Amino acid sequence: MRFLAALFFLLIAAPAFAHDVDLTKLPLGDGKLSAAPTVGQIWACRVDPNGGGAQVDGPWINKSAGTFDYTKKAVVSGQVVWKPNFVMSLAGDKRIFTSNDLPNHPTGIFPIQPSDLAYQTDRNPNSIREQSVTVTLPANPVAAAQPLCAPGAVGILLTGSVLFNALDAPGRDAIAHETQDSCQGHPQQSGVYHYHWVTTCIDDKKLADGHSALVGYALDGFGIFGRYGEKGELLSSSDLDACHGHSHAIPWNGKMVVMYHYHATWDFPYTLGCFRGAYDVQNVRAISGPPPQRGFGPRGGSGGFGPPPN
Repeated sequence: MRFLAALFFLLIAAPAFAHDVDLTKLPLGDGKLSAAPTVGQIWACRVDPNGGGAQVDGPWINKSAGTFDYTKKAVVSGQVVWKPNFVMSLAGDKRIFTSNDLPNHPTGIFPIQPSDLAYQTDRNPNSIREQSVTVTLPANPVAAAQPLCAPGAVGILLTGSVLFNALDAPGRDAIAHETQDSCQGHPQQSGVYHYHWVTTCIDDKKLADGHSALVGYALDGFGIFGRYGEKGELLSSSDLDACHGHSHAIPWNGKMVVMYHYHATWDFPYTLGCFRGAYDVQNVRAISGPPPQRGFGPRGGSGGFGPPPN
């Protein structure tokens, strides 16, 4: 119901904002891979052309127009309730997360059942499994001298579950190609439940000035905020830099601070296009789950957890 309400608002009321959003014609992110930071694209550390993913293109994809109809995309059925365990704490200059990666909202039934309409395009064989995740990030992150490439796993949302970048393993637009549940999540081979954009099962709350509230943290420590910027304007990638963020005053650790932060958008790359701050590869491994025998395997996300280039 949250998603349907958001959809109605976007399709009917969007002209009041800086950018109209038509979820029936979202721009397809295929081919928007870059070898350096580029607005509206992803600078991925690596992709796996032989990696798993949806078996066929869904009928909601219009390759000739370069768009897809999100409103007609198959959704993995089910309302499975989990027991999440997500704790975030501050200790000096560190922000510490512990999580079992089980979300605070219901999920679909995985593996995708043969009777499910989603099975016709994406036969995700993976099950959601409880993880044991501990991640320590800087509480007051600083920008690196140069942006860094984005690995497959890029952050943690306040649902307690993991955020991957917008690509599937072969490097296609995962939101367009892969089928997810009603909260836009699904598991990869080691059972890590993850999203490829900011789930609509997080309320995109607005602060007093109309700016979206915090919805998660990237692995460089910078915050991820919802889809609305200053004065409540709906953002698109063109409003943000190559890493999908910008700087202005935001609430941070109980104070208003001018600092860099990322935003979600409805258009590709949805969240991070690269990292603006340095990140620890061990944290990427921690939220990616135990590595399968070959890369990430089916639905493992893109980029692996390789280190940033020297």
